[in-house]
Amino acid sequence: MTILVTKRNGSQEPLDLNKLHKVVLWACEGLSGVSASDVEMSAQLNFRNGIKTSEIQEALIRSAAEKISEDKPNYQFVAGRLISYGLRKQVYGQFEPPTIIDHVHSVVEAGFYDKILLDVYDEQEWQQMQDHIDHDRDLLFAYAGMEQLRGKYLVKNRATGEILETPQMLYMLVAAYLFQRYPKETRMDWVLEFYDYASKHVINLPTPILAGVRTPQRQFASCVLIESDDDLKSIAATGSAIMLYVSQKAGIGIGGGKLRPVNSQVRNGDAVTTGVMPYYRYWQDAVKSCSQGGVRGGSATLYYPWFHGEVEDLLVLKNNAGTHENRLFHLDFDIQLNRLFYQRFIDNKHVYLFNHKDVPGMYEAFFSDQEKFEELYERAEKNPRLKKKKVRARDLMELFVKNRAEVGRIYNMNVDNVNTQGPFIPEVAPVRMSNLCTEVVLPTKPIYNVDDPTGEIATCILGAYNLGHIKAPEDFKRPAQLLVRALDELIDLQTYPMEAARNATHSRRFLGIGVVNLAYWLAKNDLTYQHIDEEGLQRVDELFEGMSYWTIKASIELAQEKGACDKINDTRYAQGLFPHKLRKKNIDELVSFVERYDWNALEEDAKKYGLRNSTLMACMPGESSAQLLNATNGVEPAQSLVTIKQSKDGILAQVVPEIRRLKNKYDLRWDQRSPRGYLKIMAVIQKWIDQAISVNTSYNPEFYEDAKLPMRELIADILFHYKYGGKTLYYNNIHDGAGEHNVEVKKADAPVQVQVPEQDDYCETCSI
Repeated sequence: MTILVTKRNGSQEPLDLNKLHKVVLWACEGLSGVSASDVEMSAQLNFRNGIKTSEIQEALIRSAAEKISEDKPNYQFVAGRLISYGLRKQVYGQFEPPTIIDHVHSVVEAGFYDKILLDVYDEQEWQQMQDHIDHDRDLLFAYAGMEQLRGKYLVKNRATGEILETPQMLYMLVAAYLFQRYPKETRMDWVLEFYDYASKHVINLPTPILAGVRTPQRQFASCVLIESDDDLKSIAATGSAIMLYVSQKAGIGIGGGKLRPVNSQVRNGDAVTTGVMPYYRYWQDAVKSCSQGGVRGGSATLYYPWFHGEVEDLLVLKNNAGTHENRLFHLDFDIQLNRLFYQRFIDNKHVYLFNHKDVPGMYEAFFSDQEKFEELYERAEKNPRLKKKKVRARDLMELFVKNRAEVGRIYNMNVDNVNTQGPFIPEVAPVRMSNLCTEVVLPTKPIYNVDDPTGEIATCILGAYNLGHIKAPEDFKRPAQLLVRALDELIDLQTYPMEAARNATHSRRFLGIGVVNLAYWLAKNDLTYQHIDEEGLQRVDELFEGMSYWTIKASIELAQEKGACDKINDTRYAQGLFPHKLRKKNIDELVSFVERYDWNALEEDAKKYGLRNSTLMACMPGESSAQLLNATNGVEPAQSLVTIKQSKDGILAQVVPEIRRLKNKYDLRWDQRSPRGYLKIMAVIQKWIDQAISVNTSYNPEFYEDAKLPMRELIADILFHYKYGGKTLYYNNIHDGAGEHNVEVKKADAPVQVQVPEQDDYCETCSI
């Protein structure tokens, strides 16, 4: 039977199998282990009379994608090429793209590109871009990356679904936008080189940059940190700030620890507080008020200290047990711990929960001065007139760990490690919170209205190096210069919905550069997570020393050219103190201390010129943006050789890099009997990072008796992380036993059995 095909203009014509065959042959060209005829035959099962050309294209893509496996990994590139072919036909009406200047004129006229691109660059410069752009680089994308591009990153009319560009246009225009303010004599050199590094996947850019840069929407920070005071005006202003920044595609951190617990006095006893729940629920509603333009849903993590009067109730807010009234399922939560709490836990002593307002200065000292905090805390617990609650430190820790195991998304921030090992001088600019994913740690100040210029809303612009392209530590040099300069430009190019964000970001110039593809780098270098020895840790140490050195050096060079950030003297960088010099000395037990670069000369430059940025490094998860590069997520082990990931755009199959050569070298997440080796690697990396790392702990119940996770081991890992300088803990992943092709596990959907130890069963494992 002759099948009629409905073309894009509505006309119909008989299906031309020769034309279809040429497209599939093109998609398979040069790839081993794939069959064009197999792709075609599977796709044709879905053909029907009147089928649209776009439906034929999608059938071919699905056919190729369904064949992706460990044995036939190259079908990921067949599917990616088929998406690329369809995109060109959809966007341009033909396979050959138009000139870049004609394309920009068209999309500017439609209202989806920023007109400033046409105002800044002249005809000669557009011709240089046209001569340099390489649309064949679209063939570097695998299936998962192309799906992420067309679902999330390519500029589109999100009301109609019409896509308006292809990947190389994205990369060239991002580069042009980033360097628009550079001197005309040199800017095209920066534009074209940045385009090369980005389009060849040497550097990785996050969602707000990929989706937003080149458009009229000018908010490019990935992370926003908003702190609330214990004040109704501040609580309301915090809600407004959350709503404004969620709408701008940012992930939110909320500092909610200052709010008084339930039944605390107000106005000298004229009233009592309702507690934190009404206000946390108000912030939760603000987080979910916007869908972020269809790019991603609003998300936030809320931070509070361990001594808060309602902490026992706060630790169970995400637990499914309980009523709707006393649960908040759409926020994530982070309990902030410090040395005093850990020591009380180890010594099996009691702690007290307070209204911090009753102990002036204690809340502030918790972040800025551990000795002063302990003095105030111990004085308060002995004060018989203070309202307080006595609990065993172990009961509180066990409640935290049990809920972390069961829910997966209750996090931990070690405030003393953050402030003693970080770039900010705690007495001047203490860090009191982190961001959505726990890797960004920046100073904040509460706001009291939406126009309050005296507060500090910290915003951080992120980026990453692809370790798959780093063969030696010196290979960071040029990517560091490009990324630091590009991201620093965005601080001045973006708009700020609130003055508190503008003032804080302009004066401190926060950046957070991390890495993706660590699992691939380890596999290439014959290293594993769980069995890494000191020699392997030395190689990790050497790699991240190079990252740290060249990134810091790039910011110093930029400070020589453009000036240091206004508040550089609030940082230890101004004193020539770099992250590794502030390290927790326990780390030297894992890897011998050595400096391989001329840090002394860099120290003198830092003292003389300052740094352009008060922060530079943060290791983020890099989940979806890493898929564009066909890279493994951030610093995480791969879940499996072929991982099925769930996203808003469907279920995507991603294959680890070089699967055929390195198949037996990857140390997969669920094959690891303990996260201890992974935590050692994170400790070594943290030594060189000025901010923090999104560190996850992962456990496979199959390795434990009766599939019960021993709480003593979960707690021992938390203490290990703290002892060796860990600043934050992010997800706790529990394997659900469904197999390696299961959708990526983020939390335990089924109840997790946690084995609670006897009272004295911690002694041999607990030490800091």
